[in-house]
Amino acid sequence: MSARTITWKIADMAVPAPISHPARINFPVHPGFGRVKSRPVEFVNPFQKFASEQARLLRRGEKLPLGRSQKIRQRPGKWEDAAKALIFSPHPDDECIVGGLALRLGRESGWNIINVAVTLGSNKARQIARLRELRNACAQLGFGLIVPRNQGLEKITLESQKQNQAHWKMAVRSMAEILAVQRPRAIFIPHEHDGHPVHAGTHFLVQDALKTLPAGFRCHVIETEFWGQMTDPNLLVELSVADVGDQVAALVCHVGEVRRNPYHARLPAWLMDNVRRGAELVGGQGSKAPNFAFGTIYRLREWSHGQLVQIPIKQKFWSSALKAGEIFA
Repeated sequence: MSARTITWKIADMAVPAPISHPARINFPVHPGFGRVKSRPVEFVNPFQKFASEQARLLRRGEKLPLGRSQKIRQRPGKWEDAAKALIFSPHPDDECIVGGLALRLGRESGWNIINVAVTLGSNKARQIARLRELRNACAQLGFGLIVPRNQGLEKITLESQKQNQAHWKMAVRSMAEILAVQRPRAIFIPHEHDGHPVHAGTHFLVQDALKTLPAGFRCHVIETEFWGQMTDPNLLVELSVADVGDQVAALVCHVGEVRRNPYHARLPAWLMDNVRRGAELVGGQGSKAPNFAFGTIYRLREWSHGQLVQIPIKQKFWSSALKAGEIFA
């Protein structure tokens, strides 16, 4: 029997053809019904659509208009009895990115939130424009604004701390004056390993300023992260859709920055990922993740008797159902 005859007889037995596509399977039919017929069965991955929707939303967010919104949050005119929080922002835009808890403190507990623009960025040609953008962003969030020396500081890095002590002492005095005059109940500063020289520099600048104040000076210190992650945070704060929407609306006020890199469109995704990380970094390994869509990770401590000290945290996962001001009660 020739090879050709063998091939023909096998075909008559309706042996299924080899699978040529991973999503198509050829099922044999009974020999009595003739030749093999192909019945494709498509396997649908539901997460393809999920990923597609995520990408679509990102591109849609990138195309939304930049600049100041028509809806501006008005700051109350009187703050005599209001608790005060200062956000020491290394650059214009940090107040929008890490300021979720500050935004909640202002809205839910009536705190007076003031952003301190430590620098206006290193590009001198952009500093005037960045100050204008920063004012719009703070107005969008309902934050006050302090610009040290009316133009921000320069070279706030650990290298400057070591090599230009006269400049560093001037910058420390500027921060100490703000702290002494404002007497905040809480301050926001980047953590010491935040991954950008000016972010790390701002941490140690404010800490050096705190050391110059009287021994009785006390305030809560809320450390933030963006460029580098903390290994030992102790607080995950939920943010609502309204909170996140306003953060992004404020962030797009920094037109010159988001035009070259539309990171405003990725801010919600970063806030989502914070919930994943915070579940175990804050709650402990193996902890169940809270049912938050968005969150921001912080490390809460207290400045007391000339140093940072650990304090008990009432609840490490702070939901939107709880007033933000009660964190410090």
